[in-house]
Amino acid sequence: MYMKLVKRQVEQPQEVVITISYMNWTEELEDIENYILGANKHITGYGSNREMIPIRIEDILYFEAVGELVFAYTKEQIYEIKMRLYQIEESLKENKVKRASKSILVNLRKNISVRPALNGRLYAKMENEEEILISRQYAKEVIAEIMGT
Repeated sequence: MYMKLVKRQVEQPQEVVITISYMNWTEELEDIENYILGANKHITGYGSNREMIPIRIEDILYFEAVGELVFAYTKEQIYEIKMRLYQIEESLKENKVKRASKSILVNLRKNISVRPALNGRLYAKMENEEEILISRQYAKEVIAEIMGT
């Protein structure tokens, strides 16, 4: 498939409109659509001083449940999230946020590489150079999502 990108700057500020022209809707186009629709999506986090902070989903590397608490990790900060991991997973399934283990959700858009670990598990290297262990139970699904299959 041949793709052509057309960009046009406008003089007056207005709503940004993105048009996708296609003959057949493909998974790649669906990924682009999901990215565009999720680009302005936020989740509420709580900083160290208990202040409420809107966090852009595209800035989150991964979520981790520690006991009864859930945290969102960005390159610079850690925020507490007042949701259960399964609720976050359900609300962000279109944003390439996938289950990596019982206690971790990983943002595959922030993944640099994946390498094998022992017993069918994987290590996912994130943009902050941290490696997340992906359990055997979720490894195939994560690889399939990364490879686009």
